[in-house]
Amino acid sequence: MKKFMDKDFLLSTKTAKEIYKKGAEKTPIFDWHCHLSPKEIYENKRPANIAELWLGGDHYKWRAMRSYGISEEYITGRKSAKEKFLKWAEVVPYLIGNPLYHWTHLELQRYFGITETLSPQNAEAIWKKCNDMIKAGGFTPRELIEKSNVKCVCTTDDAADTLEYHKLLSEEKDFKCKVIPAFRPDKALNINQPSFIPWVAAMEKAVGREILSFAGLKQALKERIDFFDKMGCRASDHALSYIPYEEADEKELEAIFKKGVEGKRLTDGELDKYTTALLKFFGEQYAEKGWVMELHIGALRNNNTKMFKKLGADTGFDSIDDREIAKGLSLFLDSLSKNDSLPKTVLFTLNPKDNYVLGSMLGNFQTSEASSKIQFGSAWWFNDNYDGMRAQLSALANLGVLSKFVGMITDSRSFLSYPRHEYFRRILCELIGEWVEEGKYPEDIKFLSQVVSDISFNNAEKYFGLELK
Repeated sequence: MKKFMDKDFLLSTKTAKEIYKKGAEKTPIFDWHCHLSPKEIYENKRPANIAELWLGGDHYKWRAMRSYGISEEYITGRKSAKEKFLKWAEVVPYLIGNPLYHWTHLELQRYFGITETLSPQNAEAIWKKCNDMIKAGGFTPRELIEKSNVKCVCTTDDAADTLEYHKLLSEEKDFKCKVIPAFRPDKALNINQPSFIPWVAAMEKAVGREILSFAGLKQALKERIDFFDKMGCRASDHALSYIPYEEADEKELEAIFKKGVEGKRLTDGELDKYTTALLKFFGEQYAEKGWVMELHIGALRNNNTKMFKKLGADTGFDSIDDREIAKGLSLFLDSLSKNDSLPKTVLFTLNPKDNYVLGSMLGNFQTSEASSKIQFGSAWWFNDNYDGMRAQLSALANLGVLSKFVGMITDSRSFLSYPRHEYFRRILCELIGEWVEEGKYPEDIKFLSQVVSDISFNNAEKYFGLELK
């Protein structure tokens, strides 16, 4: 029996161990999609305790605690940080097969040197040890990023954001990690949401004038894209349950926009026309700037109305949508390709049923502009686990060029999440190692180690047009 989480964790073959050591173990991290706060990175405050670092805003853990039966007062309620930590420790031993069990113990090992498994029996001692170490220093956001060997972080920023903290961070001379914005204009697309009208007001403030038409909205967004570009932005990001494709003329679009800013409810058809037009506009802008367009497809959000009203979005009440996505996505990509305005694009699916849909879609639109110009994004959110990662990697290997894959993202709000990259790299090396040991690929350790290093860092660095080392 293998020892739990030893140096060869998840690596069962000689090949896997070799290529992990030579190609992945020391390779730096490019975190090109996350939800870290640039304000927190700039202010660089020491966390109060391990609960603040671990449980604050982590809806992965919150869902697990709810599923175990923990009262909400210990999750998002007013119980003390220590009480919340002890409740998390109560849940952890029961997370058999859940990636949270692995992530929890990777983080304890890598940042705190704790090799014990967390349980109610040792929770008090681990609480004390972690907090003593935090108090002694080395756990500010910047220290954790540098300790994790992260060379670049792309945050996720609303189109109306001032980017003031990015500017301040760009002036810092001692911080070794590059922090750049990523353009996230979801609020522009969410015209049927209550947040749309306040967001338009925020955009008006950002551009210094009223936005009175759909044409005016596009002009304002173009100016914001120009601003983000000057601030070093290399990527955009969109979260959509599906990709619609319904064309409309400018007169129709102006009428739809007018209804939206008046707070009137739009039909599904009107929403699809508006979303199609705005996505095409965005794609054209990104292609002109040389940006990467990320499309996160397939989340069904805010399912629990009662808890959404109480806690808001991103609190653990989202799940996987099961709509068909192929036709609309194909028509959208094709509409940009026909006009030579299809940017480099990363396609993520939250529903694993669509792994082969996206994996096969890539080949329709590849060009020599970039190696694997259209990418299949890493296993995301509910797929961010051992089985999900292997399934995504296998689908990409079967249908595309795995060796040119741009690799893992944390998609996280936590500064302790970087061992997820290690988790991914171990799974990648184990999968390739299996293929070698089964005689499905030659035992070329030097080449395979380079491939692993490329997937872990180099491919993304080149794809996003950055020099990070």
